[in-house]
Amino acid sequence: MDFSTLPILRQASDSSDKITSADPYPMDPLLDLESGTNHELSKPVPGVWRVPTTDLCCIYRVPNCLRRVSPEAYTPQSVLIGPLHYSLKLQALKSRGDITNARLMDYLNMEEHKKFYLAEFAKRPEGKNIIDGFKRVIKEDEAVIRASYLESTAWIKSPKFVEMILHDSVFILEFMLRCSVEAATTEKTWDPLIDEPCLAQEINRDLILLENQIPFFILEKLFDPTVSKLRKKTFHQLTIKHFEFQDEKGSDAKFRHFTDLLRRVRVETVPDHAFERCYESMYQMYNADKLDGGGIKFEAVKNPLSVLVTFEKGVLKIPKFLADDDAEITIRNIMALEQCHYPFNSHVSTG
Repeated sequence: MDFSTLPILRQASDSSDKITSADPYPMDPLLDLESGTNHELSKPVPGVWRVPTTDLCCIYRVPNCLRRVSPEAYTPQSVLIGPLHYSLKLQALKSRGDITNARLMDYLNMEEHKKFYLAEFAKRPEGKNIIDGFKRVIKEDEAVIRASYLESTAWIKSPKFVEMILHDSVFILEFMLRCSVEAATTEKTWDPLIDEPCLAQEINRDLILLENQIPFFILEKLFDPTVSKLRKKTFHQLTIKHFEFQDEKGSDAKFRHFTDLLRRVRVETVPDHAFERCYESMYQMYNADKLDGGGIKFEAVKNPLSVLVTFEKGVLKIPKFLADDDAEITIRNIMALEQCHYPFNSHVSTG
């Protein structure tokens, strides 16, 4: 075989690691090994992986091996956030007038509600100028935002990408601000997301899904000045209060997005040395029945967010597990995050 006739795969230069464009990871041409020719991907499409060259990547599509077990645990019910579900947003917009698909109707209604929230935010003092400033900041950080996703977002053109991040970000802020105010009143607001508890709960559930994330750094950068004026606190503090973690250990730690926050407040309950100490002895694990038969006592730890299991003087102390409506969704999305981002430092998933 004459190897000289085969095409040479392009090797990325050192400069390719630098984030200098809207999408720093353009897709490489496909190599047809049978014919020995390259076929350019003429049109980028959703769902195509890229190979990250920085540690900015932190938002992933859930692996199919996890999704197949419980698809609904990873699927937004009402609101679509970020580029991983942008194609679903387009489907919802195209379905306007079709009432046969309830899920797409919900998505469409939320896309319209994002526009409503943006218009309402613009009515705040200096709101119009603030929104113009948001657009400039998003455009300046567009490459870093795109680099936060494992999948290439090259198929979303820059103007649409900036518009998407703007609408989704302002929706999150306005929703949190309204929740923080309306929680203290019983008067009707005429905002269904606030007036109907089941809708507010559904939105909060969607906001913690791994695929439904926007990098927290851009939310913080956009909204810290605004929140400090409106609520005399940082956006970080507003977020912690919104998810009811203000009294939890780890609530002051840095996190990359809302799913990472859910993991962080749990992992911070584990001392740095604890996982290293027990890791070597986890070759064989007995079930509760065998442990009880061996004389081991069990004690429930009250902290429902703790993942720390301890054994001392014949007593196995295990945290209580609050099995509410959102427990499975929360745990499954943390597990997916650990599988993708923390494979060698997992505390919730087991492998």
